[in-house]
Amino acid sequence: MIAISKRLEKVTTYIPEGATIADIGSDHAYLPCYGVQKGIIRHAVAGEVNKGPFDSALSQVKALGLEDQIEVRMGDGLEVISAHEVSVVVIAGMGGQLISNILTRGKDRLPGVERLVLQPNMGAKFIREWLEVNGWVLVNESILEEDEKIYEILVAKRSKNPEKLTEAEKLLGPFLIQEKSETFKKKWKREKNNWERIVRQLQQAIPSDEITKRKNELEKKIEFVTEAIK
Repeated sequence: MIAISKRLEKVTTYIPEGATIADIGSDHAYLPCYGVQKGIIRHAVAGEVNKGPFDSALSQVKALGLEDQIEVRMGDGLEVISAHEVSVVVIAGMGGQLISNILTRGKDRLPGVERLVLQPNMGAKFIREWLEVNGWVLVNESILEEDEKIYEILVAKRSKNPEKLTEAEKLLGPFLIQEKSETFKKKWKREKNNWERIVRQLQQAIPSDEITKRKNELEKKIEFVTEAIK
């Protein structure tokens, strides 16, 4: 059995058994290889945009003898799949803004996809905003720490009437706010301390409209976090 990170293992728990998936930015195809070996994934497309990672993923799949169940394809984002080809799209280990851009550019490939499992390294707010605008609704979220880094996982399904999230929920996550785990508190205490430091610096700067706007934005975020972790 291939060994994968705690982060990727958690991502696989949100993939329905028997799913066909596309793992975008597959990084050695670790996740699809693990999922197939565990009997979770029936068939997978492992997508990579660069030749080095593409070759590494191909070698990994061949070494494990999983070529019949995992196809490694080179391409940019969702262009490695066709509409109605997979039931789940996984994008893990990128920034939230990049993940949102990949989903936007590949919207014509999403018909037939029933679930998105997204793991941003930062900027989860961009993804929550994208989901709301594009007819998807969050059905689960989790947060975990590995190697002194904190990661969020967002799971979404299609919805004709997605609920509107508050600004606090877009920033912090509607499920994560309710759960208030110790990892959640740790992450946002750290962010709050950083924002408070920046606000103090801005207060020393020569006043301008731009500085006032930035200060107000940070103070609003600090207010959201203070309320959420109290």
